[in-house]
Amino acid sequence: MSHWETAGATDEWYTPQYIFDALDVSFDLDVAAPRQRTNVPADEFITKDSLFREWEGFVWMNPPFGGRNALRPWLVKFFNHGNGVALTPDRTSAPWWQGAAECADAVLFIGGKVKFERPDGSLGASPSSGTTLFASGPLGVKALRNARGNGLGWMA
Repeated sequence: MSHWETAGATDEWYTPQYIFDALDVSFDLDVAAPRQRTNVPADEFITKDSLFREWEGFVWMNPPFGGRNALRPWLVKFFNHGNGVALTPDRTSAPWWQGAAECADAVLFIGGKVKFERPDGSLGASPSSGTTLFASGPLGVKALRNARGNGLGWMA
């Protein structure tokens, strides 16, 4: 969720299990993991300083959404890495989103609004916008095709 949707609230919002079930892949690395483990089916987790560390293998990225352009450095690193799936809000008019869409090998718009999980496992309210998954590399495209086939959303 964006900071303007959660002003004064936590930045800790986790991806629900059904998204990973639909993707039907495992990841080598979660590059924006919280200290507490979540639903991410990954072998390794980076919990801090991810933008300054080396990423290896097939990555999952649900970065902190933060302020207006906070996603830009995460997306630059993600697409430079070239192998993974990234989750972002649907901000199709935002320059950072349009730049990501141009770099992506595939884009999936998740159908409906995602209710992200709180650290205690309860579901939060849906954000005001939808959610996009960006694929980079052949395995990322496969994951988004799996998700589309499993009814998670539609691909562009």
